[in-house]
Amino acid sequence: MDTSAVVRVLIVDSNPETREKIRTLLKMEKGMDLVATARTGREAIDMAQETEPDVVVLDVNLPDIDEIAVTEAICRRAPFTQIVILAVQVDPNYMRRAMLAGARDFIVKPPMADELRSAVYRAGGIAHERRNQSFRTLPQPSQEAQPSKNVSPFVQGKVIQVYSPKGGTGCTTLATNLAVSLQSDKTKTILVDGNLQYGDVAVFVNEVGYNSILDLTPQIDDLDPGVIATVTVNHPRSGMDVMIAPNRPEMADQVSGEQFYKALQYLKRIYAYVVVDTPTSLNDINLAVLDAADLIVVVFTQDIAAIKNTRLFLSVAEGLHINRQRLLLVMNRYDKRIAISPEKVGENLKQEILNVVPLDEKTAGRAANQGLPFVLDGKNEPISKSVQDLAENIRSRLASLDAAELGALKALKPSA
Repeated sequence: MDTSAVVRVLIVDSNPETREKIRTLLKMEKGMDLVATARTGREAIDMAQETEPDVVVLDVNLPDIDEIAVTEAICRRAPFTQIVILAVQVDPNYMRRAMLAGARDFIVKPPMADELRSAVYRAGGIAHERRNQSFRTLPQPSQEAQPSKNVSPFVQGKVIQVYSPKGGTGCTTLATNLAVSLQSDKTKTILVDGNLQYGDVAVFVNEVGYNSILDLTPQIDDLDPGVIATVTVNHPRSGMDVMIAPNRPEMADQVSGEQFYKALQYLKRIYAYVVVDTPTSLNDINLAVLDAADLIVVVFTQDIAAIKNTRLFLSVAEGLHINRQRLLLVMNRYDKRIAISPEKVGENLKQEILNVVPLDEKTAGRAANQGLPFVLDGKNEPISKSVQDLAENIRSRLASLDAAELGALKALKPSA
């Protein structure tokens, strides 16, 4: 974070003594500006909308409104504001609910001075980055009139679907880390949550979005980069963009497969790679992604049920006339102690298992709980190297498919 940038803070606590203690801890910092304090959830929502602070330090024991509801309301009304929650104890289920509502960080009460200051500075840095990113990406009116000038130089990006015919195989973990691995200055990447009912992509990258693909549907036939910028968030550590799922499960029905397909087709014009995390069910959205995908990463584990479902999916893919070269099979959570090997499974499925991701519950679990992809902070871990190898195999497979398509087109041309 730029230390010259002042972090504007709103303190919300029903206890006047606690408010004063937090105020005292923070006011000693030259880089912080305490813009207001609030005693209730209603006051917090109104003051956040009025003052638009960078950070809200929010106590969990408010007299009028549940802090989860307060968090959601502040995030809607002040979209760049980051929430740091103070709690007596932090339960994993509670943390998940709060993060989905928009919380950025959690501190156990009573807060230690250094811990509180560090959390506020981190959250403030994210708030500043979000504001700056918004100013950089939203086009001026003159640019909106000529959207083609904002389009990336890529002639045609690639849609990569990450799919498993059985739940619980680690699809979202793999999709998240794969997207980070594909992202670079030359290959801009977006991670799209295709699980519109219960998507977890936002949690896995510790990002909060206030719009989703649902907000694209009214103008799905008239998209431009400025519109896309309003429904995506940038992941500052990796540089990739993220499009999250709608906030409520019932909203998923408001997006049709055709609309989702059109969105992916447009994203291919401005991103080199569009990585789509999809659920197990073959609903209209999933079928639209299958149709749009240039490559389908099929994820399974050593479980007999997962292998059985993978065999069934391969049969479905054949019925949909999907070229097997567009399918890249990945065995996730591979445990050498189990006799079911990738080679044996490949023989059984009559398709090579090109990539194997080793079992590493500690690294994967910690990354998921922290919302930090393991390929960023654990680059040298075997699990990270396996995902990076997968990214390279994807690049190679896509290049081979392009070459085969070009060769087929040339063969169709009449000789001179």
